[in-house]
Amino acid sequence: MEFEFKRAFGEYSIKTSMGHEIVGRWLQEEIGRDADKLQQVFALIEQATHNQSEVLLLSGTEISMSIEAGEVTVQENVLQQQTEQEFEPDMDFYNCESSAACGLEDFSTLIHQWQRFLTTGR
Repeated sequence: MEFEFKRAFGEYSIKTSMGHEIVGRWLQEEIGRDADKLQQVFALIEQATHNQSEVLLLSGTEISMSIEAGEVTVQENVLQQQTEQEFEPDMDFYNCESSAACGLEDFSTLIHQWQRFLTTGR
């Protein structure tokens, strides 16, 4: 996953590679600059590193993150509620922007770099 952090007019943002846009939205909207939420994410990463058989979840207002078997999934909460329903074929593009997965190591790198960016501006 490729990403780039930006800061303009006191606002912090992230641009991610295609297919991982929801990860950027989650980081900006659900975690942001909140040190307590960042610590929760770090704790879940640590816990997942030591116990990959456990399913870990950080529920957000609009977007949630889960870790299972070394893979991180970030998705809009509405998708979790609609898993039993069939989506129309032309909704696949929307679903790609509403859910993304990556490896735990890549995700950990992203979170550490986000924290560093917030504290140093680089």
